[in-house]
Amino acid sequence: MSVMMPDLEGYFRQFVPRRDELLQELEAEAAREHIPIVGPVVGELLFILARITGAARILELGTATGYSAIWLARGAKPGGSRVLTLEFDAAMAARARANLKRAGFSHRVEVREGEALAIMASLPGPFDLIFLDIDKESYLPSLDHCQRLLRPGGLLVADNIGFTGAADFNREIFGRRQFRAVHFLGFWPQHSPEHDGLCLALRMQ
Repeated sequence: MSVMMPDLEGYFRQFVPRRDELLQELEAEAAREHIPIVGPVVGELLFILARITGAARILELGTATGYSAIWLARGAKPGGSRVLTLEFDAAMAARARANLKRAGFSHRVEVREGEALAIMASLPGPFDLIFLDIDKESYLPSLDHCQRLLRPGGLLVADNIGFTGAADFNREIFGRRQFRAVHFLGFWPQHSPEHDGLCLALRMQ
């Protein structure tokens, strides 16, 4: 008879991915300053998703200090891939640029300042992968833009879908025929917060 392990959360904490000094520094900084970041488990997931999809053009909505952009850039298709990340706060964008430079990605990752929905309205596509991590009330208004900008077969990853502001987005993408979406409720160690939802949505033809 199969029996679940006691203290599942404690057990799975031993599988938090290894990180280099820069990522650990950004994690400590986020903890001190209460900056929400995806943490190493979701970061590793972003790396894997970018790599297995062969993503050469990636759009990130919500940069913060550049933590998740580093994971995405590392996972992107080797040779000529580009990441465009959008950040509303100018001071945070400057910090992200500095961190991306330290990571060696100044030439491959562009941090663009401004309101994400306004920038998306004039962006050309297509993108292979979009990571959605802005204010949750903007998730639903961003969905039409994401649909337009994603290539058929492209992947949309939405973080923090356990927040009330994402409720309408969750219902809409679940029923929209242009996407095949799956919603996860999970335990993500060192994520903000550790108990939260994540949506993966495939852009259909």
